[in-house]
Amino acid sequence: MNNRDNLQLYRLYAPLYDRLMRFWTANSRRKAIALLDLKPGEQLLIPGVGTGLDLPVIPAGVCTTAVDLSSAMLQQAQGKCQETVGFGVMDGQVLAFPDDQFDAVLLNLILSVVPDGQRALEEAWRVLRPGGRMVVFDKFLPDHERSTAFRNLLGSLIRRLGTDPNRHFSDMVRALPDGVIVKDEPALLRGQYRIIVLHKPVPD
Repeated sequence: MNNRDNLQLYRLYAPLYDRLMRFWTANSRRKAIALLDLKPGEQLLIPGVGTGLDLPVIPAGVCTTAVDLSSAMLQQAQGKCQETVGFGVMDGQVLAFPDDQFDAVLLNLILSVVPDGQRALEEAWRVLRPGGRMVVFDKFLPDHERSTAFRNLLGSLIRRLGTDPNRHFSDMVRALPDGVIVKDEPALLRGQYRIIVLHKPVPD
């Protein structure tokens, strides 16, 4: 996967994405957002907001910044927004925000999609303020499982559809030496999808 290939796929997916994804991911999205425990006035970042399926669930009064690589996806998202949502075309692997800007970050179904999931996680962590929290809802290869030859072949086919089912979250999170995982639980498909909550500690 690369950004050029993803953009071509997103243009095709944009009109179809809600019908494909809304129903079966809805409960997990709601749970992920509830775990952020957002308060009015807080600054929330959603990298890879896609068509905006998370936006109607964001509590009122939260100042949300929603970015995506695909303008076609953002056009769909803008129809679901509240007044406190700002949109921008941006690569989640290279966020154009200063360090420590946001109180919370929501990473729903992006780390398995971008070319470099670890880089996207690092960037989201960089812009999260100390004391902030991050929630990830995505599919990962369970940590106790290694990729088999069959799974590698299957993964190479699935990647052509714009997502990678063979990434380990444990490999990505090693890049966050100060990250504290406070919750990691199965969400869908017998744990292939997980919801993970991280807190960013305040330096001593």
